[in-house]
Amino acid sequence: MNFGRIWALIERDLRKFFRSPALMMTSMIFPLMQLIVLGYAFGGKVTGVQVAFVDMDNSAESQKIREMFNGIAAGPRTFHVIDYNSPEKADEDLRNGYVRAVIYVPQNFSQRFYHRDRPRIAFMEDNTDQFISSAVLERVQQMVEQLNAPDVTPRLANQIQLDTVEIYPYIDYIKYLLAGSIALSIFVVAMIGGGITFIDDKARGLHEGYLVTPIKKTELVAGLIGAGTIKGLMAGMVLTVIGGMIAGIPRIWDPVRLFYLAIVVTTAAIAMMSFMFLLMVRVDDPLVPRATFGVLNTLLFFPSGAVYPIQAFPRWLRWISIIDPFTYTVHALRNLTLKGTGIEGIYKDVLVLLGISVVMIAGCLALFKRQL
Repeated sequence: MNFGRIWALIERDLRKFFRSPALMMTSMIFPLMQLIVLGYAFGGKVTGVQVAFVDMDNSAESQKIREMFNGIAAGPRTFHVIDYNSPEKADEDLRNGYVRAVIYVPQNFSQRFYHRDRPRIAFMEDNTDQFISSAVLERVQQMVEQLNAPDVTPRLANQIQLDTVEIYPYIDYIKYLLAGSIALSIFVVAMIGGGITFIDDKARGLHEGYLVTPIKKTELVAGLIGAGTIKGLMAGMVLTVIGGMIAGIPRIWDPVRLFYLAIVVTTAAIAMMSFMFLLMVRVDDPLVPRATFGVLNTLLFFPSGAVYPIQAFPRWLRWISIIDPFTYTVHALRNLTLKGTGIEGIYKDVLVLLGISVVMIAGCLALFKRQL
């Protein structure tokens, strides 16, 4: 294998890439826009939920419940409480979507409270949006726990308490999403360089022209994958730095961390480029990579855990995540950006990505053939 000929192929492909600034910007701006929009659109704390409060008891105890709602409205601002005099009207507005939940204090609440006859509060919620309903229910459960707390604290507490220790500071969703956006930028470059550009060059006969020269099939495959890897490395590292600053990743300029990030991005670029090359090595129709872009994006990006944890997936979707190169890229990048680990946190993912690359490149060499 002649590395001089391989570098000539890489140089030619990079020159073509740099002469298309719109192509360069597309491969970097789309994942960056996704990071910003999705990062701030998801994962935020639920606030300002319209909650109806129906007090049919009008007692000191029901007023205490109302004051607790006022405290939440003034503090965490989860609720915006609206008083209703009619349960029927509150139920109608709940079903019509004007309020998200209804807290109903029945007429005999205080009587049952003083007689210790299990006083009850009715809670009705619109569960069509699980995120909002879970947040509202969590707050209501906290209120009920406070209401059930004893008025006089015993001198010797005999209840088991749980002390929670969080080893990392609070992680905003935009930080959580950063790893997936970096992986997506590498995939976009692989899709363009390993899919669209590859098919267009083959349709124009460039590959046949290469094979007329002393360039061998292995050198041609290595050159094309090498050029795509360099482009993926550039796009991934640019998004890592810019996205890291936007998301507020601490010590993003640490040279050691940048070195480890470059290792992960490089191996991910090799894996995704060889994967796209394998998919397109026998394809001749230039419309195929364009038509499959959305399908591949959905099939690889979402099962990787980039948006939602893999542990919540059904079994069949977890099997997809196991063979998905996105999964190992996202896991390694999160270990570096969120946990600040070193080589011990990424070496397994890097080895898996290299293993995927070896298998894919072997498949490319086996399937690549001359068209004439």
